[in-house]
Amino acid sequence: MMSEDTTTTTEAAESVQSAIPQQELARLTDDIVSALKTVYDPEIPADIYELGLIYRIDIEDDRSVKIDMTLTAPGCPVAGEMPGWVEDAVGAVEGISGVDVNMVFDPPWTPDRMSEEAQVAVGWY
Repeated sequence: MMSEDTTTTTEAAESVQSAIPQQELARLTDDIVSALKTVYDPEIPADIYELGLIYRIDIEDDRSVKIDMTLTAPGCPVAGEMPGWVEDAVGAVEGISGVDVNMVFDPPWTPDRMSEEAQVAVGWY
């Protein structure tokens, strides 16, 4: 009996979907990623998305966006400014109602999170 309850709960969790139509959700996601790619780390010639600084992007049913991001180092000189740059870039995406950027340092960023494109940009590839 207990395993049936667990299965039902798992199936219910998997069937949770956004109230936003799939096609619009895909467009918003693409536009948010494009917006994130306009924000650059001033010390590294690559955008924050390709650097792997974006840990999570959640688009809520009210079209607000929650972003968890990190920095290459906690003492980064733009630590105070970077969330505002991200909010401005993503907030300009058509259809977004608001942006909440949460700075996290767990797990810490490592160069392993960088895309091949970012590695080429910094000459590591």
